[in-house]
Amino acid sequence: MSFYEAIDPRFSAFVMFNAPVKQLAAGFDWAEGPVWFGDANCLLFSDIPNDRILRWTPGAGLTTFRSPSNHSNGHTRDRQGRLVSCEHGKRRVTRTELDGSITVIADRFAGKPLNSPNDVVVKSDGSIWFTDPHYGIMTNYEGHKADQELPCQVYRVDPSGRIDAVLSDFRCPNGLAFSPDETRLYVADTGRMYHPDPQHIRVFTVDGTRLTGGEVFHTISPGCADGIRTDTDGNLWSSAGDGVHCIAPDGTLLGKILVPELVSNICFGGRAKHQLFITATTGLYTVALNRQGAQTP
Repeated sequence: MSFYEAIDPRFSAFVMFNAPVKQLAAGFDWAEGPVWFGDANCLLFSDIPNDRILRWTPGAGLTTFRSPSNHSNGHTRDRQGRLVSCEHGKRRVTRTELDGSITVIADRFAGKPLNSPNDVVVKSDGSIWFTDPHYGIMTNYEGHKADQELPCQVYRVDPSGRIDAVLSDFRCPNGLAFSPDETRLYVADTGRMYHPDPQHIRVFTVDGTRLTGGEVFHTISPGCADGIRTDTDGNLWSSAGDGVHCIAPDGTLLGKILVPELVSNICFGGRAKHQLFITATTGLYTVALNRQGAQTP
């Protein structure tokens, strides 16, 4: 069985063709939002419909980290190593402090409740950037059905706590990732539910708090770009309908990691940040790569 499809010769240097795509766990309803904790040697990820955050530890397997989790979706870590989470259920972004207490980072904008924060990244200056599509309030499956009061936007939370809408021209912004040098911000647009919207990844030039550009960087096929992450060389790795796609900084599709389920999200982790962890519908997968992730700790 082949786990890889090389489209560009460069991809052959990124994967080890004898390294299998391994299923680590199964039995979820919609797995999302993996984040690696190197200091604890574990991976956290969401099972959104079942309202829980799970922990996978090498050699020990699965345990429950938090239940209920307010239908948490995407996660990341900040520069102090704290967990930052997007919660569909309470329509907010939170931080889990080192003592286990919860701090609300954002739950409203312009006096109105957020839609359903989806994915989040933290920049080196401590600012928190997150997407806010409406998926979690459209039905009761991944949250609580409710009226949408704000456009689907991308927000930036300043270290002082100020919240600004930085991107407003998306149908439904979803995954997002900075380039290693933080001069680029990639944002996936997965479109509105039940609408034939364009589904692609756009790229913006970052100048402090200012974003310019916004041209289409790449269109995933088949499927769409949900979760995205970069490696230390600036390649973008994206979820897709047939697995995980690797895209060069110039937008060229280099190759694919083939996964037997629809992939939702990815993150780098493991001993040297060389393992790619993959949440894919009902399962959790991993594969060792000849690349290292560029994300925060």
